[in-house]
Amino acid sequence: MESGEPIIRLRNVGKEFKTANGPVVALEDINLDIARGEVFGIIGLSGAGKSTLVRCINMLETPTAGEVIFEGENLAAQNDRQKRMARRSMGMIFQQFNLLAQRNVLRNVCFPLEIAGVPKQEARKRSMELLELVGLADRCNAYPAQLSGGQKQRVAIARALATNPKVILCDEATSALDPNTTKSILALLREINQNMGVTVIVITHEMAVIEAICDRVAIIDQSHIAEVGAVADIFSEPKSRIGRQLILGDAVNQVKFSDSRQIRIIFDGRESTEPVISNLVLACKAPVNIMYAATKDIQGKAMGQMIIQLPEDEADATRVLNYLRTVKIPFEEVTGNDI
Repeated sequence: MESGEPIIRLRNVGKEFKTANGPVVALEDINLDIARGEVFGIIGLSGAGKSTLVRCINMLETPTAGEVIFEGENLAAQNDRQKRMARRSMGMIFQQFNLLAQRNVLRNVCFPLEIAGVPKQEARKRSMELLELVGLADRCNAYPAQLSGGQKQRVAIARALATNPKVILCDEATSALDPNTTKSILALLREINQNMGVTVIVITHEMAVIEAICDRVAIIDQSHIAEVGAVADIFSEPKSRIGRQLILGDAVNQVKFSDSRQIRIIFDGRESTEPVISNLVLACKAPVNIMYAATKDIQGKAMGQMIIQLPEDEADATRVLNYLRTVKIPFEEVTGNDI
């Protein structure tokens, strides 16, 4: 297969489920190209069709329309044996880890190799190498119940890599984990992607996950692809309504600034690495509008000034002012003429 050609192509993919109340459309006219070796994100709200899409990619669900092309082969046209072989090239990681409780860590990683008919000694050797890779060789005899959530997900990653897959599908793989553990799991996936050349597809509802690890992202909304592109482009200028909602949040529609007060913040030598405005917004749960900024980093210190517009809502504005007083950031109220 030529370098640069997508490893996975979805062409007009649709999926319909038959229910007692009639057919339900889960996916409609999905067209995507996923490049070999990239980390590709698929994001959407609950019920948008993300999990159905990932299950169509590895043929756990058979699409009712369109083609799933993996390494140039249309999977929908293959027989069951060929589909199983293709699926072996796609490891999968789930939100709830899906480890076998009665097997220790080593035997969990061995499991897909046993199914593939790999001799026992060879399977154990490969599994130990993978446990070393994910930093859990010392827990090889432990059982899933004895592991933390992050350790369970590391075992699941080792198991997903057991059959030397070309693609790893991560279906909400960090949703059950705390922020620090999430960060370490995403760093491990990025490392695997870079060092082993494995294509990683990340299904999530969290923008922070996309931002941390993905090269490109597709936003799925109500069974359709709303937009697709480089993460930096989508984040800086989301074109779809759902993109703006996911990236900017509900605050975009709710906060008014039209005739609200403005204040000048004075930077007189705070550490330049301190994210003052980000901390303010996070602490107050209220956005501010930056009208003007002239700050410089002088030997690691922030010098200069910034004029921000407060939210029109009085309670939000008061919260911002109280925060600035609490963290001892000098400010003064200004009018349009003072700017």
